[in-house]
Amino acid sequence: MKLKIHEHKKNTLLNVSKKQFLIVLMAVLSASTFAQTSKSAKLINTENGVAIQGYDPVAYFESNKAVKGNKEITATFQDATYYFSSKKNKVSFLKNPNHFIPQYGGYCAYGMSFDHDAPIDPKSFAIIDNKLFLNYSSEVNELWLNELADRMELANKNWLKRKKS
Repeated sequence: MKLKIHEHKKNTLLNVSKKQFLIVLMAVLSASTFAQTSKSAKLINTENGVAIQGYDPVAYFESNKAVKGNKEITATFQDATYYFSSKKNKVSFLKNPNHFIPQYGGYCAYGMSFDHDAPIDPKSFAIIDNKLFLNYSSEVNELWLNELADRMELANKNWLKRKKS
């Protein structure tokens, strides 16, 4: 009789373990799916759908400075809304948006070299080879520029890896 009770308890424990295993497995698979969806949805650094914290991407090239855009002058590209300081800048952007959008989806370039989604300060930027790179702060921007070749190579590899996943 004890043997049957023991076997019954053993089977119950085994059944509970199977149930727990399935619950954990489902949770892991759900989390994995959510993480992949979230990751692909966040290839562009936005806040409430707005890129570059509302700064005008064209102004970086035209004025070589960060200029706050106007909420009334906007364009959407790759599910991100960009603000512009003038209608002229909006027209330029619409002709060739890939030229004006920041590298690495608008995430901190230096952070991307470590495969990290660091936020940006829109006033901390560099235009290199006619491409816009944003960074976390002016200090980080200096680090980026001082280690440019190595940091850019790492950031490019990390960004390509992200785009593929």
